[in-house]
This record gives sequence, structure tokens and C-alpha cells, in this order.
Amino acid sequence: MLQVEGISRRFGGVYAVEDVSFRVEPGEIRGIIGPNGAGKSTLFHLIAGHLKPTAGRVKLGGEPIDGLRPDQRARRGIAMVYQGDRIFRRMSVRENVLVGAHCKAQHGFLAAALRLPRCRREERELRERADRMLERVGLGALADRPAESLPLGLQRTMQLARALAAEPKLLLLDEPAAGLRATERTQLSRLIREVCARGLTVLLVEHDVALVTSLSDRITVLDLGRVIAEGEPQAIRRDPAVLAAYLGEAAAS
Repeated sequence: MLQVEGISRRFGGVYAVEDVSFRVEPGEIRGIIGPNGAGKSTLFHLIAGHLKPTAGRVKLGGEPIDGLRPDQRARRGIAMVYQGDRIFRRMSVRENVLVGAHCKAQHGFLAAALRLPRCRREERELRERADRMLERVGLGALADRPAESLPLGLQRTMQLARALAAEPKLLLLDEPAAGLRATERTQLSRLIREVCARGLTVLLVEHDVALVTSLSDRITVLDLGRVIAEGEPQAIRRDPAVLAAYLGEAAAS
């Protein structure tokens, strides 16, 4: 589903990501972990198209996507849940989710302005899709509520519904559990499992190592912008390089 081949990103003379390569199979949950400053979020933005690589390439389903803008990558099947509460505060929960669905819209500005029958039909279909996604994540009853009125845990759930409304092949989750209470983390973890059970491929960046290891099929570990380990969660927990990166050399000796 995803191939990252020797990708690097340099800011001035400093590499945030350096020569990173890995591949993610369809239906896999791949965790990306590492200490602060390891390059995890930079890597996500390179995959989503918000940053251009200094070197390397990214392929989705075997096709290069390096020259595509973020909106074009979204249409190809990449959706992202951003770190923090990225919501449209003056819009309803349904309207927030509709933003995600609209990346698949076929009508243009003129058709929308003229309210052509084709446009009205598509808008109705997008609204129905948004409502299905809200039901899927358990927010159907809150569709008309102002998004800013939801507690943080439900805002994150709404962000997940917004990403799912784009009908992605690959879902990027950038620290989705940040700031959540223990019960909210548990609920989010359950929801991610349910989403992936339907065959969606997920790339997960998260500081909560316990959450990542409980969810992921495989884990890639970054430190100072480079891959230092990759494997199944059980092996990653025991890897000396990973222990050294998180806890210092003494922990690995």
C-alpha cells in the first residue's frame, strides 16, 4: 500500500528525516515511534504532501505520488488526522465531517453556484456519507451540535469520522491520543481497531508507546531522523537500540 524509499528532509543544514525507507502492506497497522525530535511528524507531512522531500520518493499502491499536492493525494486515498484539535469551531459536527467527504466531490464551483441537479444529488450523497461515518464512530446523535461544544475525546472521534468520510486507502494518525484521559484513550484504541478490521491501512504516530504496541502489527522506530529498528511489537520492546534511544545507553547495557 505504501512505499517510502530513501526519503530525506533537510532544514538548513539539519536533517529532520534522513534516508528513511519502509513499506506498509494493505490492511496493516504500522506504528511509528521515537523520542521527541525523532522526525515522526515531519515524516507524516512528507507522506501527506505538506512538505517536499530533499531526496527520496513515496509510492501509494505502487504509483509514485511525489509530484502531487496534498489535495491530489487525498483523492488518491490518503487521509490524515492531525495532531491537536484541528476542527472548524463555528460549524456543526456534521459540517466538519462533510469537509472530509468533499474531497471526493466531482462538481466544480460553477455547478455549485448554479445549484444544478447533478450538484444537488451529489451534495445529498455526501451528506448521507457524512451521517454514515458519524453513526460508525458513535456520534450520530450529535450531528447537529456545534463542534466546539464537544469534549476533547469526542472532537478526536469527530476528526476520525472526517478522515473516514474521504474513503481513504491509507489513514495517517498523528498523535491521536495526545491530551486524552485514560478512558478516552481506551475508547479511541477500540475505535481504531474497529476501523482497521474493515481492511483500512493505518500509519500511527503516538507518544504513548503502550497504545502503539497494543495496536500495531509492526513498528518502525526513528531517532534523530533515521530508522533505528523495525519489527513486531514484542521484538521492539527488547531492542537495545530502542531502549538506548528512549532511556539512555545505561538502559540498553
